[in-house]
Amino acid sequence: MPVPVIAGLGAAQPPSASQDELWEGFFSRHFSGTTRSLAERIFANSGVTRRQAAVNPLLEDVSDWPTERRMRRYQVEALPLGKEAVGRALTAAGLGAGDVGLFIVCSCTGYATPGLDILLARDLGMAADTQRMFVGHMGCYAALPGLGAASDFVTARGRPALLLCAELTSLHIQPSSARVDTQQIVSHALFSDAAVAAVVVPGGRGYALREVTSVTDTSTADHMTWDVTDAGFRMGLSPKVPKVLSRHVRALVDDLLARHGTSRSEVDGWAVHPGGPRILNVVERELALPPQALAASRATLDEHGNCSSPTVLLIVDRLARAAPRRIVMLAFGPGLTLYAALLDRQE
Repeated sequence: MPVPVIAGLGAAQPPSASQDELWEGFFSRHFSGTTRSLAERIFANSGVTRRQAAVNPLLEDVSDWPTERRMRRYQVEALPLGKEAVGRALTAAGLGAGDVGLFIVCSCTGYATPGLDILLARDLGMAADTQRMFVGHMGCYAALPGLGAASDFVTARGRPALLLCAELTSLHIQPSSARVDTQQIVSHALFSDAAVAAVVVPGGRGYALREVTSVTDTSTADHMTWDVTDAGFRMGLSPKVPKVLSRHVRALVDDLLARHGTSRSEVDGWAVHPGGPRILNVVERELALPPQALAASRATLDEHGNCSSPTVLLIVDRLARAAPRRIVMLAFGPGLTLYAALLDRQE
């Protein structure tokens, strides 16, 4: 059977603004009283220096928009970003849109029918028999089950698959009149926009996708939520999340590596979703990683914030420039769910 290989990655991001600019120019006025002081500390300690926003609050305040208006804007902004990311990934893989057998789109920040999968397939010239899959509301870990589905398709059919993760979190700033808690402030301080595409092909050069695995602790299902409200989507992010990760991440990673006859010491690339500085600290501690192991993850958080599902692919793209031999991908989200994947470089 063919080995599924990530043969090309492509990223597209809207214009950026510094965290300081976002605080001074918008969020410092969005919060008030003692909440403002708390928010200022959270923004300053977020690990984020710059973020990208398709709808920049410095230029356009969406916080009082109804959900319908936000969803209409999602289509306007996500389509060109997705098209750019897909085009770059296909070019990197040396393929055309007509070669794609399966097109998977992951997004939890916008919904419409026809969706991005249909509109991009049309605009890019994919074949009429291209199969499509839409993965919604899986949040920050969605890229990994997306890669798993792409891998299974490539293995079974021997045809290329294309994954696109596109998120516009900037559309979901909550109204200043809404209930404000620490969880909401943290989400406003961390999240960012991006689109990243990955082409998976049967064999060849790139990173072979050896396995995708996961564990879900359903006893903590309320620790991470993403609720559809009349004023956009509202994030719930419990401070207990790092503790849950600490219970599961070591066994998840060690069992994955053991199945492939390897260990943590033989992994020279770590792509860990930066849900925030505390998340990275917990993973580093529980896996006993050397100080530089998560440098790419921390740099991605610093330069791009938490872009939800595209983020772990941004980290892989950054790591790939140094051509590590073996990469472990880790991402976390609602459930509470931990996903992991093992990649090996193929020459």
